[in-house]
Amino acid sequence: MSQMNPPRILDPHQVPVSGTDAHLPAVPASRLSAPALRERFTNIGAWQPEHAGDGGIRAHRLQAHAAVLVPLVQRDDGLHVLLTRRTEHLRDHAGQISFPGGRVEAHDDDLAGTALREAHEEVGLPPGQVSVIGQMPAYTTVTNFVVTPVVALVKPPFDLVLDTFEVAEAFEVPLPFLMNPAHHRRHVFTYEGGQRQFLSMPWLGRGPDGAPREYFIWGATAAMLRNLYRFLAH
Repeated sequence: MSQMNPPRILDPHQVPVSGTDAHLPAVPASRLSAPALRERFTNIGAWQPEHAGDGGIRAHRLQAHAAVLVPLVQRDDGLHVLLTRRTEHLRDHAGQISFPGGRVEAHDDDLAGTALREAHEEVGLPPGQVSVIGQMPAYTTVTNFVVTPVVALVKPPFDLVLDTFEVAEAFEVPLPFLMNPAHHRRHVFTYEGGQRQFLSMPWLGRGPDGAPREYFIWGATAAMLRNLYRFLAH
């Protein structure tokens, strides 16, 4: 098996952890408020994302453009990132944690329009309560999607309505947790002919039944969150 066509990682939980980045500083709380984020996206400056993607691994697929919404929900205790858990029957990324989003359609005005439309279709997030504040650099996924993260502030209250074909669950994770590299774990997946590396950010939350459960954030979603960390820590 060639290095350009590695096997799929079917169970990332079983891939060994090579370390964490606890030596790196967390983003200060003062930078994680809604006003601070608005200011940061108006003064982007020169910076480089840490992860541009893992595109090319399955280059036989035609490249497609997509956008995801990074919804930062303004709660009383600070900002929370709204994420989804995909249903188990989907062809790509079944059961994985992801941002709401999808493929760019011809009728979308722009990438922000794609992200807002998809978030409304997937989880029922009302566009009128979403304020886009900026975009992150595109990330090319293993399935050859060029994905642009669109960052937005979301004003509650709202009632989510999930597209149960695509989305099994929606949940929130405190932004400070995700912006602390002590919670960023590095994994090395070794196979005959090469290695792949990826990040994970496991979050212990509560499921729909109220019972504790682990949400294993990894792959492209974790990489895009890591890029957001680099951007806010810069």
